[in-house]
Amino acid sequence: MDQFRNIGIVGRMGSVKVVESLRQLKQYLIAHDYHVILEEDTATMIPGHGLQVASKKLLGEICDLVIVVGGDGSLLGAARELAKSKIPILGVNRGRLGFLTDISPSDLEERLAEVLEGNYMEESRFLLDGHVERNGQPLGFGSALNDVVLHPGKSTRMIGFDLYIDGHFVYSQRSDGLIVSTPTGSTAYSLSAGGPIMHPKLDAIALVPMFPHTLSSRPIVVDGKSEIKLVIADTNETYPQISFDGQMNIACAPGDIIRISKKPFKIRLIHPTDHNFYATCRDKLGWASEIAAS
Repeated sequence: MDQFRNIGIVGRMGSVKVVESLRQLKQYLIAHDYHVILEEDTATMIPGHGLQVASKKLLGEICDLVIVVGGDGSLLGAARELAKSKIPILGVNRGRLGFLTDISPSDLEERLAEVLEGNYMEESRFLLDGHVERNGQPLGFGSALNDVVLHPGKSTRMIGFDLYIDGHFVYSQRSDGLIVSTPTGSTAYSLSAGGPIMHPKLDAIALVPMFPHTLSSRPIVVDGKSEIKLVIADTNETYPQISFDGQMNIACAPGDIIRISKKPFKIRLIHPTDHNFYATCRDKLGWASEIAAS
């Protein structure tokens, strides 16, 4: 098929195993006459490659497919950069869990051949945008595929904040913060904090309090189109942070306002044809596959 001719490759830095997969991937694609473009940082990991090099942004403009070699964190970083270009992304797992990077290195060539021949399934995942305002002026901005998290940073003190959804006041809370999670992020940090697992097809956002000071404070699932506003209380003695996928942080101050909503662009994830969300949960989360014999 001519659907994927120009293929970009992004790899996680600092891993010998990633380099092994990068070399295998490069050799396979070149042998089958594909045009391969390496992301500029990834290119430094395989010197003497002789291939075209481009930034992540340019990959989104010139490629038909981007392959990410690494863990879920590597794919998160690539997804934020490539969402606007609407380019499909395929993940090769060289990390730990691999909820998003679901091709195993052991059968890389076999699975890749299937995808390049058109035998794959595709799904779209939405991201969140977060804007921080101070005294009515924009302070910072970030995007997240997993979650936007209000947290105390290096401080061990609780954060006081007000939560509004679609302009409606929900509650004032004192806690270690709040996780605002997409369905994609529901199996990540949100899950560790007691949040619900959401199927990736859901158009929903989970709001998960982190160690709230009241026992009645529980996770809330709202419509994916909701506009969420957090107002950091003026009475706070600490300066909390807002993080995006745990990879970017903005330092906040008492009185700051954080606005979170769905990003207008979605990412396109490519999976092998036998991909199944529930099977992935069984494998990665250790769910039982059969009733144990008594």
